[in-house]
Amino acid sequence: MEIATINLLIIIGVVVVVVGLIILALAKQYRKVGPNEVLIISGGRMRKVTDPDGTVRKIGYRMSIGGGTFVKPFIEQVQVLPLEIYTIDIKTPEVITSQGVNIVAEATAQVKINSEEYSIRRAAEQFLSSGAQGIKDVSHSVLEGYMRAVIGSMTVENIYQNREKFANKIIEDSRKDFERMGLDVLSFALRDISDTQGYLAALGQPQIAQVKKDAAVAQAETDKEATIKAAQARKDGDIAKLQAEGEISRANRDFESQRAQYQADINQKRALADLSYELEKHRIAQKIKKEESQVKLIEKEQAIKIEEMEILRKEKELDASIKKAADAKKYQLQAEAEAEGYRIQEEAKARAEAQKLEGMSEAELIKAKGAAEAEAMRQKAESWKDYNEAAIYKMVIDALPELARAVSEPLSKIDKIVMVGGSDGSIGVSKLTEQVAQVLAQLPTVVESLSGIDLKKLLEKLPGQKAEDKSAQK
Repeated sequence: MEIATINLLIIIGVVVVVVGLIILALAKQYRKVGPNEVLIISGGRMRKVTDPDGTVRKIGYRMSIGGGTFVKPFIEQVQVLPLEIYTIDIKTPEVITSQGVNIVAEATAQVKINSEEYSIRRAAEQFLSSGAQGIKDVSHSVLEGYMRAVIGSMTVENIYQNREKFANKIIEDSRKDFERMGLDVLSFALRDISDTQGYLAALGQPQIAQVKKDAAVAQAETDKEATIKAAQARKDGDIAKLQAEGEISRANRDFESQRAQYQADINQKRALADLSYELEKHRIAQKIKKEESQVKLIEKEQAIKIEEMEILRKEKELDASIKKAADAKKYQLQAEAEAEGYRIQEEAKARAEAQKLEGMSEAELIKAKGAAEAEAMRQKAESWKDYNEAAIYKMVIDALPELARAVSEPLSKIDKIVMVGGSDGSIGVSKLTEQVAQVLAQLPTVVESLSGIDLKKLLEKLPGQKAEDKSAQK
């Protein structure tokens, strides 16, 4: 299937290429020319044409003037015949005039193929192979011959003075010959004539002299009139100059005045324009600020609405998700709390019962312990009753060393003591002993404040102290 498709595509491509080549070849056979050219297509079948004199004849070619036509391949051939204008420059050798004077004439002519179909056929039959150069050569020969004939029939004066007549005679005399060739002389002009014998120069001498005389007189008259007119012109010029300068001064004065006025008006209008611009600028700025405030207000209102909608959405979302979940969690916690409460209540009841039993046993124990301590205290109190003052004194005195040790114990933990003499000249060691003694002297006051026992009175009641007191009194 794929091979068949490929073969079909190849065949189609070949057909397209062949058709394209055929179209290209046919397009190349279509020949075109401009409006100043004629296509001469020869070959093919014979065709009949009728000349202006009524003669009918057969020709083996056809023409296309300023257009295009299809040329049959391998049967017809095509050639181009130009319809352009050709300029022919002619210079004759020395030719004898009717007076026997030898002159040389120079002329210029314009020749082209006549645009009528009969003339084009004539020109094609005679100049198709030689082309433009053939037309120029033949036209030059024909016109030169007619120039020689006309010069021989006219005098030098007639030729010199009647150049147009000379040219028209040549055109008229050569017309039939050019028509038989299919050509047409559009113009003819005699440019110059000359001679080698000085005839033309001598012919103009009398006229030249008269012309020179008239020219000299005319020049003198002209110079006189020119001098007079120049003086008058200078006078008029000076007057006009002064008047012009006065008018210029007045014009300058008026101009400067008007310019100053215009400048003042311009400055005033410019100031008004600047002020108007500033006012309009401020007004527009205020308007823009107002619009911006309105826009901001609208934006805030929209933001508030959006925020309210967002709050509603979140509340709904909260209702849909969190609150429902919270309600479920709350129910779960309530159920768990109730279960935990019931468990704790039961455990509390059990602990209370256990503690009650434990408390009863401890109370019995404490009661028995308290009773024992009370009995011990009662017995200690009974024994204190039996103590006399001497025993009490002894206990207090025995406690004094312990108090002194407790006071001085912090000093034993000091690694280093720096002694500095006082202002009263005391030495540091004695000062330290004095301070310790002062602390110990305060012990009776401390003991009295703590125990209510006045050590001073107690010491005074000692038997030895009483005896010393009596001795002192004696």
